[in-house]
Amino acid sequence: MVARGIAYFFDDLGTGSNGDAEWSALLKALEVAHKLGVPSFDLLGDSRNIIAQATGAAPCRSAAARDRLAGFHEVAAIASPRRIRWIPRAQNLAGIALEARRR
Repeated sequence: MVARGIAYFFDDLGTGSNGDAEWSALLKALEVAHKLGVPSFDLLGDSRNIIAQATGAAPCRSAAARDRLAGFHEVAAIASPRRIRWIPRAQNLAGIALEARRR
């Protein structure tokens, strides 16, 4: 994730599906915003499905997704983002940083 122009990488999150990775990224972004003490922030992501689930625009169809959403809401209760919104992959600074790291 990227906050205030700094890329944060978390290599110890285990294995899982693409959806697991997207939920982990969203949760880690929320946690970093809290640790930085950011009073007002937006969360951006390039997974339409996960962003739709996090905003309530789409249902979580699996138990794992519902668990992820519940965990997200638990952390968001500390300080909620102003918005959670989808952005195209080409505009996602976190995705760009991750891609550059792989090279």
